[in-house]
Amino acid sequence: MTYDRLVCANCAAPVAEGRCPVCRANRERLQQEGPFGGMSPAMLLALLVALIATLTMFAAYRTA
Repeated sequence: MTYDRLVCANCAAPVAEGRCPVCRANRERLQQEGPFGGMSPAMLLALLVALIATLTMFAAYRTA
């Protein structure tokens, strides 16, 4: 999830603006997590399975 759409429960302002200490702390935490930080382990596993399946199909296509 991106912080630009989140609304702070403490001050009711967008988290991206960082108006209060809670907003600023959550904005920093979300920025440090990186692009895969918001994904659940199940989603990461599904992406890994899809990648392996794609590579397997590509390898089978190349040998045929």
